[in-house]
Amino acid sequence: MNKTIREQNHAYWMKRAPGYSDVNREELSGIQHSTWPKLLAGEIDRHFGGPARETIRILDIGAGPGFISIILTELGYRVTAADFAENMIAQARENAGDLADRITFVQADAMHLSFTDASFDVVVSRNLTWNLPDPEQAYREWLRVLKPGGLMLVFDANWYAFLVDEAQRAAYENDRKQVAAQGYDDYNIGENFDVMDDIARHLPLTGVDRPAWDGAVLDRLGATRVDLVEDIGSTVYSDKEKVNYASTPMFLVRVVK
Repeated sequence: MNKTIREQNHAYWMKRAPGYSDVNREELSGIQHSTWPKLLAGEIDRHFGGPARETIRILDIGAGPGFISIILTELGYRVTAADFAENMIAQARENAGDLADRITFVQADAMHLSFTDASFDVVVSRNLTWNLPDPEQAYREWLRVLKPGGLMLVFDANWYAFLVDEAQRAAYENDRKQVAAQGYDDYNIGENFDVMDDIARHLPLTGVDRPAWDGAVLDRLGATRVDLVEDIGSTVYSDKEKVNYASTPMFLVRVVK
């Protein structure tokens, strides 16, 4: 089943890359281009407390069209952008523009990384773990490639919970009404979105209580410290995102190896 989900995921995100890239470019031209750098630099610099940014190696796993990698590179960190969909990497390279030569782009399976142990000071992931056939294996790998004392920042949400929970379904449908009423584009409507609905029904984290699940797994895998922030989206989202995702707040899982 995992192999089938992976193949379906790969096909979906290969097709989705151009549209998802449009979203990333919108972020790069919007308020997110100031909110995300403030959040990321605050988290990373506070944790390391002094080393020059160019000495800090960061893995952006599930980089997609490159928004987080671009932000981190602009901030001065050494960034590796990894994604399993080739088209996403191509979009990320294009979106990076003049910064592309400063970013290492890698096609990689988040659950089976080729990097050696303790390769990175920081691992960052945004909106990826929900979509993985084996998220616990992914966390095991991310901890493996992280240096002792290193920092992991996982941003995600309980995406697609509305598929299995009636209360979430009602809240999700209300979000759609509010988006329309306020005249915003709806990020949950698009070509082939029904395909991801079908995939999500078979994903292990759909309907799971998160980030509590993440905290329990990372504790079991031996993380030194795990902090859960239930709503980080209100810190970084644009007004349009806040309406689109009102019933699905983005959380942060902050991990020290």
